[in-house]
Amino acid sequence: MGILNRIGTLIKANINDLISKSEDPEKILNQLILDMKEQLIQAKKQVASAIADEKRLKKQYDGEIEKAREWEKKAMMAVRANRDELAKEALSRKKEHDELAEEYKGQWEAQKAAADKLRNSLRQLNKKIEEAQRKKNLLIARKKRAEAQKKIQDTMQGMNDTSAFDAFDRMEGKIDQMEAEAEASAELAEGLAGDDLSSEFEDLEADHGGDEALSALKAKMGMEQEAEEEETQFEFDEEELEEELEEEEEETVSSSRGTWDSEEK
Repeated sequence: MGILNRIGTLIKANINDLISKSEDPEKILNQLILDMKEQLIQAKKQVASAIADEKRLKKQYDGEIEKAREWEKKAMMAVRANRDELAKEALSRKKEHDELAEEYKGQWEAQKAAADKLRNSLRQLNKKIEEAQRKKNLLIARKKRAEAQKKIQDTMQGMNDTSAFDAFDRMEGKIDQMEAEAEASAELAEGLAGDDLSSEFEDLEADHGGDEALSALKAKMGMEQEAEEEETQFEFDEEELEEELEEEEEETVSSSRGTWDSEEK
């Protein structure tokens, strides 16, 4: 017997745990609001029925009061006609309606009190449902905020794992290699299909551009003027050397002619 009880307790515990895990707070809250609204509808029907009974009893009470007044008028009419026996019967009928009116009055007052109580209960129920609706919206907002925070935390924990970043680094290395290979292929293709003469001119333009850059740098450093002066001085030295050489040649030619003349004589 003890084993069966333990098995039953274990089954109940597992079922309760399964139900707890499968519960979605948002769905449960929505279902609770639906149940409350259904209860409100039923309560409205009950209140409407109670109010209808109250009106019916009030109408019956007013009817008996009116009948009692009519029989009272008839009794007065019989008295004026000197028909006392007929007046007594009319008063007897009036008494019956007065008694019925008192009964209906008691029932109507009791029903009215019950209907008023139901009205108050209905207003309180409606107020609680509105409050529950507002609280449900707040709870759902808190639930969604908690879920968002949990997702953010899970994402942050996942980012702590370096495997994803290592994969990014590997992909970046592969892309760099692909780009380098593409550039090498393009350069090789240009070298095979290009014009050698055009290449030489391009190299010449590149050298010329380098000379211009060097001249600009020297001008900036004050070296350009010195270089020009040295070049001018070098040009002057060359002209003087050429003049000296010409003079020596003339002297040599003159001396040679003088020797030839003396020998002839």
